[in-house]
Amino acid sequence: MKTFHITWLTFFFCFFAWFGMAPLMKIAREQLHLSKDQVGNIQIASVSATILARLLIGRLIDKFGPKIIYTWLLVLCAVPVLLIGTSQSYTSFLLFRLAIGVIGASFVITQFHTSIMFASNIKGTANATAGGFGNAGGGAANVFMPLIASALTALGFCSSADSWRYAMIFPGVMLLLCAFLYYRYTQDSPQGDFKNLKDETIKSSKNTFLIAAKDYRTWILTIAYAACFGVEITVDNFAPIFFTDSFGATIAIAGLVAGIFGWINIFARPMGGIVADKIGKVWGFDGKTLLLSILLLIEGIGLIWFAKSGNIGMAIFMMFVFGLSLKMANGAT
Repeated sequence: MKTFHITWLTFFFCFFAWFGMAPLMKIAREQLHLSKDQVGNIQIASVSATILARLLIGRLIDKFGPKIIYTWLLVLCAVPVLLIGTSQSYTSFLLFRLAIGVIGASFVITQFHTSIMFASNIKGTANATAGGFGNAGGGAANVFMPLIASALTALGFCSSADSWRYAMIFPGVMLLLCAFLYYRYTQDSPQGDFKNLKDETIKSSKNTFLIAAKDYRTWILTIAYAACFGVEITVDNFAPIFFTDSFGATIAIAGLVAGIFGWINIFARPMGGIVADKIGKVWGFDGKTLLLSILLLIEGIGLIWFAKSGNIGMAIFMMFVFGLSLKMANGAT
């Protein structure tokens, strides 16, 4: 259980660092004189890098184990997080956000490590719980990063315009701390670290990507996950600036409101995994597919209503509705 708790805590701070800039984008936009299109490109860059990174990371952990790969991922990604505050132009800011997006590959390691540490009959629940607690880091970033920036300004460490630069030091330091904890106190599997194992069934040298690609269920889950998690990271990125621009909310209020979306993960994602496990025992894969379809349908309807909200109250309510079904769909996947 020690490995499990360190894994979800590490995943939490990975998401915290990944979306740490989201609630501070209004300040950075004004200081760097970014256009609306440039802000859009930056937000897209921050999530696009994770696609290729996840494919590569999946292959690496099959061969070398999650412990060493996660440690290196945390150390390497801490660099752009710590240095993004040195950005002086659109280009440098874009490149740092692109590099930070690689931390999204932490999800693959978290799910792999949790899966290998638990029996198959509770794997869904364990994965959904770790994923839910971890993804809540995005909500925590929306809530606390504006407060950290404000505190730094109030204490006289920096000006309000530069507060976003100094605030990003906190998630960078936390990534390095998590790297130490992960390497020092976890192991690759219940049997020990991969490098010390003689049982080759635990580790894999096969091309697991091709094996997975040949299974039609992989593509069904890929499409479903794109429709739920893809929407989640988009909302995590754009929600704070959406509330400031559309409803005139302050950065602090926008962060608190957007944070609701991330905090839903704590209970909704595990609930999705638990329900999926129970349905799977009775109706198998077809039952889980039906559950996913229903959740995605509710998510889609709620998302449309959210986009058409005429006031901040309705927007918050609809964000909670589609967010609840979205997080459950993540867990069920």
